[in-house]
Amino acid sequence: MSRLAAIPVALALLSAHAWPADRQEKSPADTTALPPVQVQALREPVEKSYRRIVGGMDLFERRRDLAPNAALRFRLLPRHRDTSMAGIALSIEGDRVAIPVAVAPDNTFALERSAQALAENAVVTPNRKARSMTWRSDIRTPGLPPNTRRLGDLRLECLVGMEADLVSNARSVVAEMVRAITDAGYCNQRVPEYFFFADRPLWSVTLVHGNRRALLPIDHMYAGISKEAMTSSDLRYCDCEVLIDRAYYAPLGDRSWPDDTLLVLEYMDESRPR
Repeated sequence: MSRLAAIPVALALLSAHAWPADRQEKSPADTTALPPVQVQALREPVEKSYRRIVGGMDLFERRRDLAPNAALRFRLLPRHRDTSMAGIALSIEGDRVAIPVAVAPDNTFALERSAQALAENAVVTPNRKARSMTWRSDIRTPGLPPNTRRLGDLRLECLVGMEADLVSNARSVVAEMVRAITDAGYCNQRVPEYFFFADRPLWSVTLVHGNRRALLPIDHMYAGISKEAMTSSDLRYCDCEVLIDRAYYAPLGDRSWPDDTLLVLEYMDESRPR
C-alpha cells in the first residue's frame, strides 16, 4: 500500500482519539483550568522519582557527543482530553524537602540538583492526578530551521527518557516489559519503539542528510496505529492516547542516518495532499 493510500486509513483510526477539532480551535479562555491545589492534598498525583530523573541528567552529561550544543529540559504532556495543562504547579517533594520548580509556558522545566532531595528519595510531582499526564525529555540543538528536529537530539532524548523512567503507561506490565529490554538497547533498535511528539498534528516527516532524503513510512507515524499490533483498545494503555496524531517514531538505531540528520516535520494545518 502506498503512503498516500495508507494515510486515510491511519487518520480514520486515530480520529476518534485525537484532539477534537473544536477543542483545537478554542482559546485558552475557553478552557476551564483546574483550580490550584496543594500537591500533598491531591489523591494519586502524577509523580516521578527525583533520583531517576537526576540519573537521566547525569546520562545527558555523559552522552553530550550525541547533541553537543543542546540543552536538557523536561516536558509535561496530556494523556486525556480533559487534562488541563494550564497553571501547573510542580515541585520536588521529600520527607522534609520541598523545592518549587518553575514550569515554562510550553510546559517544559529544568530541575536543580539537591543532595537533600536525593537522600530523602524525593519525587517530582505536579498538581495533577496519576495517568492524566505523561513526561518526556526535551533536548534541542539551537539554531535549527523551523519545523525540524535533529536525530542526535532524539537519540539522546530516548536514552535520557528511559534512564529517568519518564514513559507513563497505565498498565504496569507494559512498563515492566519496557524496563526489561532497556539494557538490551531499547533506544538502538533497528525497528523503533520509542515515539516522539510534534507540536501539532502531523502530515509527514522527512529525513534529510546532505542529498539523501527519505519519507518516514506510514507505520512510523501516528504511534504506529496503522500496524496490526496497535489497535484502538490499546490506546488507553499508551501515553500517546490523545496526542496520537502528533506521535512518530524516528530511526534511532539506523546508523546509516548520522546524528546530524534533520527530521523535517510537515503539519496537517500547513499541507495539502500532492
